[in-house]
Amino acid sequence: MLFDSLPFFVFMAALYPLWRALPLGIGRWLLLAASLVFYGWWSLGFLGLLLATTTLDWVLTRAMDDAPNRRRKALLTASIVSNLGTLAVFKYLGFFGGQVNAAAGWLGHGEVVPMFQLVLPVGISFYTFQAIGYAVDVYRRELPPVRNYFDFLLFITFFPHMVAGPIQRSALLLPQLKPMRRPTAEQLSSAAWLLVWGYFKKEVVADNLAPVVGAAFESAHPSGLSVVVAAYAFTWQIYCDFSGYSDIARGLGKLFGVELLENFQRPFFAESPQELWRRWHVSLSQWLRDYLYVPLGGNRTNRDRNLLVTMLLGGLWHGANWTYVLWGAWHGVALVLGRRLPRLPGPAWVRRLAMFHLTMLGFVLFRAKSLTQLAELGRTLAVGLTPAAGDLARLRLLAWLALPILVVEALQERAGDTFVTLRAPRPVQIVLYVLATLAIAELGSTYATTFIYFQF
Repeated sequence: MLFDSLPFFVFMAALYPLWRALPLGIGRWLLLAASLVFYGWWSLGFLGLLLATTTLDWVLTRAMDDAPNRRRKALLTASIVSNLGTLAVFKYLGFFGGQVNAAAGWLGHGEVVPMFQLVLPVGISFYTFQAIGYAVDVYRRELPPVRNYFDFLLFITFFPHMVAGPIQRSALLLPQLKPMRRPTAEQLSSAAWLLVWGYFKKEVVADNLAPVVGAAFESAHPSGLSVVVAAYAFTWQIYCDFSGYSDIARGLGKLFGVELLENFQRPFFAESPQELWRRWHVSLSQWLRDYLYVPLGGNRTNRDRNLLVTMLLGGLWHGANWTYVLWGAWHGVALVLGRRLPRLPGPAWVRRLAMFHLTMLGFVLFRAKSLTQLAELGRTLAVGLTPAAGDLARLRLLAWLALPILVVEALQERAGDTFVTLRAPRPVQIVLYVLATLAIAELGSTYATTFIYFQF
């Protein structure tokens, strides 16, 4: 069930008025049932897998409560292995099996690993990391284990965040789900803005940039200029697609009185690689920091190695493809050099522009289907930037679509306030809502695409 689909709008139209009408104690049960329906809409088999892994995590973490340290560690290990093992089977088995068979073929042998294709359960990367984070928090005694199974199930399955994040921290989300509270007037106002702005970014900007990106990455013989335009376009597409999803998720959470983590904080205003990862996919970068980088040794021992390993694994988390590993390595090296090299001189806009292009080049690695395609794109650029038919029109479209995002985020950055638009006079707010809604209605369905991060 997609956030921008008719079934989801019917789902919310039925759920929300009923949730508001019921006492909160009963409303929690309704919300849990609705979350299971939301996830089960894709596949009852996926729902069964989710329930199985969630039940196992609840049993293992409950057992940690009064266990001695050695047994607690064994229980944590079992939780991590079961979660990562499930993720590995569905997401990486085919990839690594293919690499083994390729190596065997190079050595003159036949297929040594049986190959079969598994359908990736939607959202598995996100809910797996959330479950691991919770188990580690319980092991560290940073919070007690959840005793009620259904409370834990709601924590994992709360539908606004479970398919593509933000990856929720236990200490932030659990207290908000029991007891639940009615949304405040401020939360409802913020929710309205997040929903409208999130749908605008997804439907108007990201979806209309999809064919611009495809002109290079889905074409057998793109022109040099189309590759450059597509690199810029994909940077804006993936940002507006994923941050749009995150805004919608936060807006839906606020409708139920729940505050979800802000996943994007105007990342294209970052002036360094370190700052970029404090602004981009914040929930993942914090998870990698707290549950991978710090246990590896963090800043205490071999900091550069720890950064590189963390980012390589962060790249691999995105998918079973060497391009994702290369993207992780790109950002790992950037973080290492960012710590060692002096800051670029000059005004802030120079550093922001340089960081934007560093990020954009990384996204070329991210978007490429394979290392072979990446090499082909490089050869195309080496020939020159001669435009093909439609390239200039695509460039103009990119400029017009990116402009409103830049203007709004520049205002937010200057004020240091994500909701600066809500501080504007009421007539200005009304105009913004009307324009955004009209744009969604008129332009949003032209090139409808699935949210990019649903594939992860």
